[in-house]
Amino acid sequence: MSLVDRRSVQNFDWVFLLLVAVLVIMGLVNLMSAAAAGVEGGTSNVVRRHVMVMGAAALVMGVCAFVDYRHVERFAPIIFVFSLFLLGLTLVVGVVTRGAQAWLFEGGSFQPSEFAKVALVIMLARYFHRNPPSTIQRLRQLVPPFLIVALPIGLILLQRDLGVALLTLLVALTYLPLLHIPMRAWSAIAGLAAAGLAALWTFGLRSYQQQRILDFLDPARDPLSSGYQAIQSRIAVGSGGFLGAGWQEGTQTQLRFLPTQHTDFVFSVLAEEWGFVGSTLVLAFFIALLLWGLWIAQSSKDGFGAMLAVGLVGTLFWPATINIAMVLGLAPVIGVPLPLFSYGGSALMSAAIALGLLLNVSMRRYVF
Repeated sequence: MSLVDRRSVQNFDWVFLLLVAVLVIMGLVNLMSAAAAGVEGGTSNVVRRHVMVMGAAALVMGVCAFVDYRHVERFAPIIFVFSLFLLGLTLVVGVVTRGAQAWLFEGGSFQPSEFAKVALVIMLARYFHRNPPSTIQRLRQLVPPFLIVALPIGLILLQRDLGVALLTLLVALTYLPLLHIPMRAWSAIAGLAAAGLAALWTFGLRSYQQQRILDFLDPARDPLSSGYQAIQSRIAVGSGGFLGAGWQEGTQTQLRFLPTQHTDFVFSVLAEEWGFVGSTLVLAFFIALLLWGLWIAQSSKDGFGAMLAVGLVGTLFWPATINIAMVLGLAPVIGVPLPLFSYGGSALMSAAIALGLLLNVSMRRYVF
């Protein structure tokens, strides 16, 4: 089995690449506006760094696309263990930023938990390829995948990064609809989950994390401090109206009322400047990309490719959903970036790996 099969090149998925390219261009244009406020003399350092990371991400995506993904299954345990090692190393030598010890280097330049999500999907895809979800009908059969999921999430919780831990859990839960476990079993799990959430609120969450959840329920309780982000985001989205204020014309963005507008709240910038029409267009391209990813999973000729594609769609769907819900005030502010739009090297590289592997599976759907 060679690393690159010539037949896969003949079946290159141009539609998938076009959807990715459109979203990347939209994200760059939006980021240029988000980072322009207060910057004189051309493109800001944020945009320059983002473009450099985009170049590296394109290279990584290409490698992940053209190296046969069946090799990934062989090395899945090594990839997974290495991701756990990086998470553990972060607990020892990591840098504390915004209350979480989630970055290996100063300045938040490398976040191992972003790559752990992809490693987790690769490992789960390997497990479900060898143990098809349709054959899983009892809870005890979920013990091995539960342990696979619990290891990275436990390490991320030790980093005090609750938002990424929740996101990683949701990515793993992408496989749940494929299981055939009776509803009564899920009722028991729901009861245990409720008890676990109560214990987490009482003993696991720090005060600032509890404040974020309370602010989500009632942002007006502390409008000048903990509720400030949510309120300003809603103002930005609402002020965009139907057509928006225009590129670099949004007052919330250009006057810096909107916090972290180039990272967590980059969709607020989009909504203010391009309005309902522009936001809907971006969401339409996101939905098209995700649906195309599910089609890739359905078209795959082997179990690992199908399971891998489903999980990779989850790594894109859940952060996009949480980020947009957070911006609209439908979810707590937990610091989840919007894929392909938010500034951040680790998040962009992680998305590039996921997209490259999805393209990989698509290109080889005729090879078998």
